[in-house]
Amino acid sequence: MVNGSVYGPAAGFHALKYTRAALQAGHEVHCVFFYQDGVSQSNALCAPASDELDLTAAWQQLAKEWQLNLVNCVSAALRRGVLSAQDAKDNAKASANLAAGFTMGGLGELVTGLEKSDRLVSF
Repeated sequence: MVNGSVYGPAAGFHALKYTRAALQAGHEVHCVFFYQDGVSQSNALCAPASDELDLTAAWQQLAKEWQLNLVNCVSAALRRGVLSAQDAKDNAKASANLAAGFTMGGLGELVTGLEKSDRLVSF
């Protein structure tokens, strides 16, 4: 579970490194759930400086490489202005900004992931 914002404390960076290391070591990761400020990791409009790691792109690459589910808490995302195309339509907003490779879900997805897992790691 990632709770920290994309460019605040290093929670997102540490979560990314931990997830990559776990997968490379042969562990199974059922999903990465983004909650609270962690949903900012999925904002397609983030534009980091050229000398900074693009965490959104790094998550997208990791998900593509390992067929990993990246799930945003929809309530947290809506409160923080991260919208899927459907959410933008439902809320009469002009555009969406959910990065490709991320999906919206609820705490039900978190619970389902927990049922399949032997631990929850939170950043």
